[in-house]
Parts: sequence; structure tokens; C-alpha cells
Amino acid sequence: MKRRFLGLLLGLVTAAGLGTAPTAVAAPEAGLWSGTWATAVQQPTFGVVPNWSEAGFAEQSVRQVVRVASGGVAARVRLSNEFGDQPLRLTGATVARSAEGAAVKPGSVRPLTFRHARSAEIPAGGELRSDPLPLLVAPLEELTVTLYFREPTGPVTSHVNAIATSYRASGDHRSDTSAAAFTETSVSWYLLSGVEVLAPGKGAVVTFGDSITEGALSTVDGDNRYPDELAERLGGKRPVLNSGIGGNRVLTDSACLGEKATARFERDVLDQPGVRSVIIMEGINDIGMSSFPPDDCLGATPWVTAADLIAGHRNLIKQARAEGIRVIGGTLTPFKGAFYFSAEREAVRDEVNHWIRTSGEYDAVVDFDRALADPADPDTMLAAYDSGDRLHPNDAGYHAMAAAVDLTQL
Repeated sequence: MKRRFLGLLLGLVTAAGLGTAPTAVAAPEAGLWSGTWATAVQQPTFGVVPNWSEAGFAEQSVRQVVRVASGGVAARVRLSNEFGDQPLRLTGATVARSAEGAAVKPGSVRPLTFRHARSAEIPAGGELRSDPLPLLVAPLEELTVTLYFREPTGPVTSHVNAIATSYRASGDHRSDTSAAAFTETSVSWYLLSGVEVLAPGKGAVVTFGDSITEGALSTVDGDNRYPDELAERLGGKRPVLNSGIGGNRVLTDSACLGEKATARFERDVLDQPGVRSVIIMEGINDIGMSSFPPDDCLGATPWVTAADLIAGHRNLIKQARAEGIRVIGGTLTPFKGAFYFSAEREAVRDEVNHWIRTSGEYDAVVDFDRALADPADPDTMLAAYDSGDRLHPNDAGYHAMAAAVDLTQL
């Protein structure tokens, strides 16, 4: 069945070049689709970097560049209004092959349709997938998605710290190949939550965590986050999806730093198409922010014990196993010298890491802690891997993290 369908679709791609899908083609069965790029969405917030999420868009085009992990013979785009309190009207959208900055390759711009219409409405609290587009997507290729909003959107669902440049223009520039109109920039993503490809048999790996999974302080537009590096190690043969959120915690919600991990795991892992395994590395913010003065951005900041965190991890393991997803534990990385370090907090990290390594509750373990630690002082990140804040790795550190993953365990 799958082979026959792929043969049909490949014929359509050949016949149509890289054009739009014929309206007579029905959407393929869900099991043939896999995510190839994703981000974890957040509510509109001023967050950790300036962004456009609270103001939203009106008579503007937003152009966003993403690098996919694996290829396929067709593509579709997923848009999220998860944190919207009203339906959001999308006037139109396109996808193209990326060039330099906001420019795209001439001849590659293709309109996206939604139930065969160019315009669409994203329901409040919901999401929207485009119709399948016959498009030969190469592994590790950059695609550019442009969204045009004629009507005011109000605040929009976003991912605050994308470590990638997004572009904005006044008016309708969804079909432009030039970057000239896109004079404003941001390092956040807006509404765009996923790109999916038709590629059966390529089980996706979700990397789930906080800013260290997100790739904070890696080179902007460099695709040097550890999930990016892992996708490169896999040679584009397996999708790798990044579900990290900066500042995120296992046990506590935050207006600025995302829903707690135990609550968002279903959306950001289980609901992704084609997932076979997940790498979980989260908890350092629960430890570091313990007993911080609470505020409207952080939310509650209770003291978190190792037992509390282990219970949270067990919740995530249970959720993954219930869906038949292989679950891999990542040890928490060194943070001695970081702004929220203390000996008491370090003791909690050590106890959690000991449990991850020795309990046998995870299907496998990636020892990110030992991959980044200074042998002379294992509580400290090796200087060659330190971005400068003693907490987040630099590009070399993210490369070392990816290198620590045993590909046979995925």
C-alpha cells in the first residue's frame, strides 16, 4: 500500500515539476508522514528577547527560514494558534527554497493551500496543516515559509528564542524572491510550529528539554544546536525535532518560559507525527530557580528536591511508553559558576544524574554531563565548551553533546 502510494505521488511530482498539488489528490494516510522540523510553541510574551508576539501582525508579511532534518517527496506546514483566544485569519502563505537572508531562490516559490483554499482560519487553541504539496525536499535543506496577514491578528503563538532570524515586511510580499521588502528582523518564530514530509519508515527523534536543547547562545542562523548537530550525524536519514524551550522547567509553568514539561509533553512529543524515540534532558532550571523570588514572568519558584524531579521524569517516561515511544534520559549538564549555582543545588543535580544513570528506568542514557564536564572539576563545564555564562554550551559544546549520543540507541 505504501509503496503503491509513493509511486503515485512520485509520478505527480514528476508531472507537476515542483508545483502545487492537483486538487484531485487526497491527503495521504497519517502514518506516512513524519515531522522533519518542529519547534515548541509558547504563549505571547516579551520573553527573554524582544519579539513581535504580543503585538501580532496587520497588513504584514512574516518570512521564516527553517532547516529540515530529513527529506521527502511531499511537504506540508503546520501552524499553531495554541495560545490564541480567538480564531486567527491567515490571508495566504508560500513555501520556497531559501537563498541568502530573506531572499529565496527564483522559480521556487509555491503557494500553500488549506482545504484547497489560499486563505484559512486557525481556530483558537488549535492548529492548521496545509494541504500536501508535491515538493522534493532534500535532507538538511533550508526552506522559507512566508505568512501574510491582511487583518490584525492580535497576540500570536510563538517560539521566543529561535536562534534564527525571521523577517517582516509591510504589505503582501509572500511571493517575493528578493529580500528588499523585509526590512525588519526578529530572532523568534511565529505561528509556524512544524514542517512535515512524506517519508515512511523514518522514525523521528524528538529532543525535549530547556534552553540547552533549544540551543541558546549558539551562533544565530548557524544551525549549531545539539539537535541540528545530531541530524547531521544521522546524515539526514532520520528526522530530529527540537522541542526545547529556554528556561523551561519539568514541574512549574511560566508565562515567559513555557508550560511545565509534564503538561506540554503530549503536544510537543506525542502529537508529533512519526515519532520513534525521545531524548529528555530537563530539570536544571527547576534546580537553579528553586526559592527564587516569584514574579509574573517566572511564576512559582518552590524549592525542588531530587525526589520531586525524579517523579516528574517518571511521569514523562510513563507518557512516552504509553505511546510506544522509546525514551532516552539525558543527564543534566554542569553549571558551577552560573548565576543560580549553589552547593545545595549541585547536590540535587548530582542525585538526579545518579538516578538517570543507574535506575534503569530509561530505555537508554546519554551522559551529556560527562561529555561537557571539566575533568579537573566535574561540576564545571569545560572552558572549551562554555559559551561564557557557565551554563550554556557554545557551538563546540553542542557538537560534543551530539557526539555523545549513541546512534544505535535511537
